[in-house]
Amino acid sequence: MSTSRQTSTPSRPYCLIAPDVRLGRDVKIFSFTNLYGCEIGDETKIGTFVEIQKGARIGRRCKISSHTFICEGVTIEDEVFVGHNVTFINDLYPRATTAEGRLQTEADWECRPTRVKRGASIGSGATLLAGVTVGEYALVGAGSVVTRDVPPYTVVAGNPARILRRLETAKTNAETTVVK
Repeated sequence: MSTSRQTSTPSRPYCLIAPDVRLGRDVKIFSFTNLYGCEIGDETKIGTFVEIQKGARIGRRCKISSHTFICEGVTIEDEVFVGHNVTFINDLYPRATTAEGRLQTEADWECRPTRVKRGASIGSGATLLAGVTVGEYALVGAGSVVTRDVPPYTVVAGNPARILRRLETAKTNAETTVVK
């Protein structure tokens, strides 16, 4: 991966890409994005109105759809689809101030890592709480709230997300077989 030195280019109007962002080769980034302190793998596509914060890692050949927020502590492995308006959360007990009433700093809270494993798909409007792992080739339904780990090769949906079925394989859409 190379380190980006650009803040905005004519081919990427209104993109804020901090100098500490590591971009792989052939990454496609659309307008109105904000990337800082993160890593983006080869051939990944980042949609409009996406923010990816420091310490987040996106694998190769991923698709991150528009209006998505990926915060510090999130790792997305290779070949993951993230739908529109997906939100990741990294703090189980968020507060603006400390018990003494001063604004919190990074030292006042614990960043809980979240991981989305290879080939998983996250539906539009889903929210993933801090500290969860979405297993390989799992599918999270649109609008779901993921409060606990999602096993590999499963379909989950709802609030809170629950297992609906298991997948036998997930190589391609044409090959996917649902096991009831």
